[in-house]
Amino acid sequence: MEYEKIVSGTFIDRPNRFIAHVNIQGQTETVHVKNTGRCRELLVSGCQVILEDFRGRKEAKTRKTQFDLIAVYKKIHKTNPLFKDNGLLLINMDSQAPNKVAKEYLLTQDYDIIKPEFTYGNSRVDFIWKKETASF
Repeated sequence: MEYEKIVSGTFIDRPNRFIAHVNIQGQTETVHVKNTGRCRELLVSGCQVILEDFRGRKEAKTRKTQFDLIAVYKKIHKTNPLFKDNGLLLINMDSQAPNKVAKEYLLTQDYDIIKPEFTYGNSRVDFIWKKETASF
């Protein structure tokens, strides 16, 4: 999975669970947050974020915002096993990304049927996939 055009910015605030304000190249922009969870420990004023930029793209005409917030840098302590030189860990904020990546992988595996968001009884599973000889 690849994003077409990404830019970085500085997180300002999050007035509700769907949007945030981000400083992008000196301009305050209202952006769509692709994760409706609280994320208070991640989205801290002043943190660096990564956004997908839709300006100039065909789908930009129907969007309310021109950017999607897709990742955030989280400062971690040097005792954390994930610590790198700069002390920042890039964390995915796009809650749709894992299923997109899984679908891309499943499509390469020669299954006869791949159905996303499959209802099974009173539950929903992310995917069901089948070969003639087996189902998963």
